[in-house]
Amino acid sequence: MASHSPNFECRMYEAKYPEVDMAVMIQVKYIADMGAYVSLLEYNNIEGMILFSELSRRRIRSISSLIKVGRIEPVMVLRVDKEKGYIDLSKRRVSEEDIQACEERYNKSKLVHSIMRHAAETTDTDLEDLYIHVGWPLYRKYGHAFEAFKIIVTDPDSVLSTLTREVKEIGPDGQEVTKVVPAMTEEVKVALIKNIRRRMTPQPLKIRADIEMKCFQFDGVLHIKDAMRKAEAAGNDDCPVKIKLVAPPLYVLTTQTLDKEQGILVLIDAITACSEAIEQHKGKLVVKEAPRAVSERDDKLLAEHMAKLREQNEEVSGDEGSEEEEDTGMGEVDLENAGHGITE
Repeated sequence: MASHSPNFECRMYEAKYPEVDMAVMIQVKYIADMGAYVSLLEYNNIEGMILFSELSRRRIRSISSLIKVGRIEPVMVLRVDKEKGYIDLSKRRVSEEDIQACEERYNKSKLVHSIMRHAAETTDTDLEDLYIHVGWPLYRKYGHAFEAFKIIVTDPDSVLSTLTREVKEIGPDGQEVTKVVPAMTEEVKVALIKNIRRRMTPQPLKIRADIEMKCFQFDGVLHIKDAMRKAEAAGNDDCPVKIKLVAPPLYVLTTQTLDKEQGILVLIDAITACSEAIEQHKGKLVVKEAPRAVSERDDKLLAEHMAKLREQNEEVSGDEGSEEEEDTGMGEVDLENAGHGITE
């Protein structure tokens, strides 16, 4: 499979260009008079353009607030001229559903591409050749090569043994014959499996829900602490539940699990247990954000928000005993001994 001078650059998908009305991931390269020029990250950085009129549905007051050089984000494909190589894109026409689907696909494709490129570089193999005989056939068969790679982690032969390629040779009689051989050499196969296993060992997902909880009854603080314990008790060994006070009356419930659906169901049960416990004492629980998988970026934003709130609390530290704080039904409560996972 190796060529004299292998190329390690290649698009992620078999199609050279994206389809119209498809959301794609781009990186902004530079801003011109008419719009922004971008690279399509999934298509070997071919160039596309977003006209300023396609940046926002609203009146544009500041271009720099809508698009910045270096930013990576999903956009919608409006037109593709394959002969001239023109690709027109839109930021304003991409929906939240399109954004989520594009980000999920891109994250999977980026991981597959990284694994494929590493295997190509370590074995001096042309990357496009590896895609032609391994990557793209797996995309066709499994919907996404990422799904095939997940199987390869535990059962590589069930996936890779089915991949073949045709080679032409000159037979004993001088005639050209076609032979079917494995899609890759044993060296490339070993390198690919090793890298897949190293990069795709399952990692726990973090599931989070945001709630508001209040209780204005006498001993409301104790009732809230009890409700928090009930929420944590809804967890199990596979999905332990933790509840954290952000700032009265806002709390976050989290769990980590390899099974996203199971994690969401456990947090739903935890919210139900917490709600039932606080309502027994005429308190109220409102779900602000339903259970969902969150990223490291979401965790970072939450940490920054909590740090900001702590700074604000320090600025008004003389108000701990004020009536306003008592009205939250929580206040400055010592939660150190309130149970595992309950923190200020």
